[in-house]
Amino acid sequence: MTVKSATSKIWWYVRELTGETAYERYVAHVRKDHPDAPVQSRRAFERERTDQQEADPRQGFRCC
Repeated sequence: MTVKSATSKIWWYVRELTGETAYERYVAHVRKDHPDAPVQSRRAFERERTDQQEADPRQGFRCC
């Protein structure tokens, strides 16, 4: 395994772990399964995601 390959895999893992790829997966899903539906902005998507996590503490970590 090269350094570049290892770095790429680590970067992918970190992005998955932090939820960074959630918006990318959402956009891909909407474009594939609901092509006529509008795609939320990243800001709106993150706001909704945060609201859902705060409403149900089992879905993620909460501060305080």
